[in-house]
Amino acid sequence: MADKWMIRGVEYTNCNCAYGCPCQFNSPSTHGCCEAVTCGIIEEGFFNDIRLDGLNWALLLKWPGEIAAGNGKEQAIIDEKADHAQRGALTKILYGESTAPGSTHFFVFNSTMSEVKDPLFARIELSIEVDARKAKLNIPGIVESTGEPMINPFSGEPSSARINLPNGFEYTVAEIGSGKTKSTAEGLELDLDASHGQFNILHMNQDGVIR
Repeated sequence: MADKWMIRGVEYTNCNCAYGCPCQFNSPSTHGCCEAVTCGIIEEGFFNDIRLDGLNWALLLKWPGEIAAGNGKEQAIIDEKADHAQRGALTKILYGESTAPGSTHFFVFNSTMSEVKDPLFARIELSIEVDARKAKLNIPGIVESTGEPMINPFSGEPSSARINLPNGFEYTVAEIGSGKTKSTAEGLELDLDASHGQFNILHMNQDGVIR
């Protein structure tokens, strides 16, 4: 029998593109390459009979050119609280295994990789407030990221914007803000500041986004 899984929670992403990220609209990236961290809190989830509730995760991602051109590199980081079975299950989900082809961003990312590093298991301190467009990620010694609202340069007040992708393979609606990230992971170093921040509900299974 094929594996069955589901995760529901919140997700935060910071990439090197300008606010709005043209990749979300099938356009070339801002700088001709992509570097990103994406992370999430699983509020409820399972992989077959393995519960995944309450676990945090992160992915470090880097492509030398456009994502579709491939030759990328990725590494999953999984909550050290996960037991052996949970670690194996989350590794499969985050690396796009046990998933219908092309149906999730995890599958799509992995399909463009030339190097997939073994997952790390570490303490992941993470908070995400989707509506407030705020997030804090700290994986000691590996990566630190902060998400916050964009600031309107004319009024000095927080600015609100959304992306709606009715057929998206990651989310339906995402709140857009600003992100800042520093990663020292070998081969996946990141130094991002005031670049695209994305905050969304993540609800999907082996067949794609649940709407």
